[in-house]
Amino acid sequence: MDMSLVAAVMMAQAGNTQTQIATSVMKSNMDAEKSSVQTLLGIPSSPSTANLGPGIGGNLNIAA
Repeated sequence: MDMSLVAAVMMAQAGNTQTQIATSVMKSNMDAEKSSVQTLLGIPSSPSTANLGPGIGGNLNIAA
């Protein structure tokens, strides 16, 4: 195999690896930004049942 072809294949593989790493880092940054915005807006990460009346939001017994 010609050495220039080998070098081209190796460069393509290195570029693919860099793209995968960049995608992973970007997703991580976007998740962190989303969390920051939700915190600033006061959006809870899970729904709170603190302001609901008694019996609301509990488990439902369907065996009866």
